[in-house]
Amino acid sequence: MTRRAKRARELHFKRTSRRRRLPLLARRLIVLLGGLTLVVLLGWGLNRLIFSRDKVESQSASSLARFLKLPPQLKEQKIPITLGQNLAGILAECGFSPVEVDRLRSDVRPVYNLDSVRAGRALRLYRDEDGRLIFLEYDIDDKNFLRIRCDGQNYKSEILAYPVETRVMRIQGVVENILISAFNAAGESDLLALEFAEIFAWDVDFYIDLRKGDRFNLVYEKVFRGGAPWGYGRILAAEFWNQGRKLQAFRFTYPDTGRADYFDAEGNSLRKEFMKSPLKYGRITSRFSSSRLHPIRKIYRSHYGVDYAAPVGTPVRATADGRVISAGWSGAAGRMVKIRHRQGYQTRYLHLSRFAEGIKAGAAVASGQVIGYVGNTGESTGPHLDYRITQHGKPINPLGARFEPAEPLRPEFREAFDAQCQALLRRLSPPPQAELLWPFSFLEKAFFEARTASTRAWPAAPQSGDRPSGGANGSPF
Repeated sequence: MTRRAKRARELHFKRTSRRRRLPLLARRLIVLLGGLTLVVLLGWGLNRLIFSRDKVESQSASSLARFLKLPPQLKEQKIPITLGQNLAGILAECGFSPVEVDRLRSDVRPVYNLDSVRAGRALRLYRDEDGRLIFLEYDIDDKNFLRIRCDGQNYKSEILAYPVETRVMRIQGVVENILISAFNAAGESDLLALEFAEIFAWDVDFYIDLRKGDRFNLVYEKVFRGGAPWGYGRILAAEFWNQGRKLQAFRFTYPDTGRADYFDAEGNSLRKEFMKSPLKYGRITSRFSSSRLHPIRKIYRSHYGVDYAAPVGTPVRATADGRVISAGWSGAAGRMVKIRHRQGYQTRYLHLSRFAEGIKAGAAVASGQVIGYVGNTGESTGPHLDYRITQHGKPINPLGARFEPAEPLRPEFREAFDAQCQALLRRLSPPPQAELLWPFSFLEKAFFEARTASTRAWPAAPQSGDRPSGGANGSPF
């Protein structure tokens, strides 16, 4: 090929490549401009969504409500009723004239007397968007409320019941510090923890017996009012692992008498002659001893009791059924209650701030009944309770004594009790977990399981020597 022909061929190749490159650059430029346009439109849309959403939503909602002829959205005003307030004063602060208050009171009187509103409850007013009162409500008690609806110049009223629903639920947890914190971590309130502690109060002293790693599992009734949690019903069954021993409680109600009690799986009552502690919660500051340095007299002398530190006013309970021997001032013991029990037992409760209503010499008391309140009377260096037990005059260590259980389950109801126990045991056992259908990769699944393992892996493996009784795999459930 000659030099001229080679040169002509190179020029032809360059012209052809330039023509091919131009459409490619044009396509890239079009894509870039389109992307920029999309980003601008997206930013404008987000700006409209973020900064104009409330206005748009309110306009759309009001337009839709007008189109469908729906009632306007009401605004609630809740007014707590304090001590010394009356209805006229409350409504006057809300813009009611004396004439309107009198008309309201007279129109509602056939249904409810508004002069009997009580402090501690609340009055709720509902107004429309223009501020006009549509109706108002007042809680009569925990189950019923009064609704008053405005009808022109008059008022129509009715008493309605809150929709109450009782659900049977189950929780489980591990004690890290105190029982109440463990129940809170499981999603329940202090009240359920206290009721749980009451069941095992004859076997466990929750001041000194509780250990980190103790576990609980219970089936209970939870009450919902208006769809929101409102309170608790009965604890139907409970399990507690304390220092390696397993305790069970099943509630059973006798069909003939209606009396309910808690029994273990063998039908033995959980109640004993004496409860482990006269306080629900407190801290032991001094134990049973034959020689202790007296904090005030500064001499060594016997201290045949247990001191529980607790705030002034903490309720003190009788630890067993009995009859009050005395309730009054007793020198260095301050205000004291002395109770006589069966088989020669006596209990004394020292340094009380005051006595419960009806507690006097000769009064009969039941186990768990409040007889007084923690104080700082007599020879005392701080608010506490000094609790003592004697049998035929001989001091007994309340922390080391072992008492006989109450009467067991009546034999004629054993079959019904066993059937109920089996049903409750099935509820106490966790249901089998279904295999999740995972839509992501195995790596993402492993990452998710690693992050959630700490919340799903319950209970923790017990330490050596503290393994509770359970199945072959060591699980308590």
